[in-house]
Amino acid sequence: QVQLVESGGGLVQAGDSLRLSCATSRRTFNSYALAWFRQAPGKERQFVAAISWSDDSIDYADSVKGHFTISGDNAKNTVYLQMNNLKPEDSAIYYCAAGQGVAVEEGLYDYWGQGTQVTVSS
Repeated sequence: QVQLVESGGGLVQAGDSLRLSCATSRRTFNSYALAWFRQAPGKERQFVAAISWSDDSIDYADSVKGHFTISGDNAKNTVYLQMNNLKPEDSAIYYCAAGQGVAVEEGLYDYWGQGTQVTVSS
């Protein structure tokens, strides 16, 4: 069974940084592409970033390129999303997902975490 546990969300001010974590098992970390999506109130869930170690691929949404970074620690079986220079429009619930490959479509991800709330005040 695949488990994804997000942490690191919180309330910050515009311009601050946060690092989100998604902890999983060794098997999941090594076998799946891992991604971050976000969903703001009243909006559809949208792709943020994804990484796959099996084929060394990374992808970012255009809206976060240059100020979000996805990375992983294979010793901890954890994927991170470093978010710098946060803006109020980055406020959302952030979800970790696992799928067969790096993709922007949420339907291509098989497993999802419970999410962690990020709120950026202006």
